[in-house]
Amino acid sequence: MTSETISLTQALAQAQAQGLPRIDAQLLLLHALARPEAGRAWLLAHDTDPLPPEAHARFAALCQRRQAGEPVAYLTGRKEFYGLPLQVDARVLDPRPDTETLVDWALTLAQPLPAPRIVDLGTGSGAIALALQHHCPHARVLAIDASEDALAVARANAAQLNLPIGVAHGHWLAGAAQGPFDLIVSNPPYIRASDPHLAALAHEPLEALASGEDGLQDIRTIVAQAPAHLVRGGWLLLEHGHDQASDVAALLRESGFVQVQSRNDLAGILRCTGGQWPTVK
Repeated sequence: MTSETISLTQALAQAQAQGLPRIDAQLLLLHALARPEAGRAWLLAHDTDPLPPEAHARFAALCQRRQAGEPVAYLTGRKEFYGLPLQVDARVLDPRPDTETLVDWALTLAQPLPAPRIVDLGTGSGAIALALQHHCPHARVLAIDASEDALAVARANAAQLNLPIGVAHGHWLAGAAQGPFDLIVSNPPYIRASDPHLAALAHEPLEALASGEDGLQDIRTIVAQAPAHLVRGGWLLLEHGHDQASDVAALLRESGFVQVQSRNDLAGILRCTGGQWPTVK
């Protein structure tokens, strides 16, 4: 399959014929060509260029792994999130575009404050924390994760991007010694342990995906811990599953949060729910 010389367009057509989405094939081809920064427009401009045999072999192997379910981000070692290029591998969750909804909301709350103190729980690659620090440079952002492997990725991304986030090891707010905070954000595990869709995510860390029988085990913990770590008037924002907004809202209200509300993701699905800790006792 990889001994013949074909053009870049033909290679992409072959990959798509095998079932790969066009954007996946394009990103993998750029990686195989060692041109990840060139962008998909470069492929269009060089569509008739011959694909060198070595690059063709690399591309074919990458396509095979993608068809087996490995995320493109793990295959290329990179993922853009909120305009930032991140290093990503199997130690952390592949950042999803829908999580940018959480960042949008957090920035709306944080940017008017003179020196907001923000903590990102279960930071993984550091995607949320780094996006907040980049777009709100006057903030003091702390990233916490229970996985030392994940923290190594977050530290590497912070160093690469030259963003001064703090990084701490801990289970949710148990690692938050620097509070209280104006804003707590988290994209915690929220998939039901019995959800059959987990099988399609086998390449990603299970501990970053599943959370008990109803998917709310970790969210309950965060909601219970948050009041002791928030300033009066501070906010807790949580990403959750497509059908969990009402349950998360109920948990927040039961814990004493006010102004409880939700935000839609890119597909119009309620993806994030948050609440404000009351300004007075």
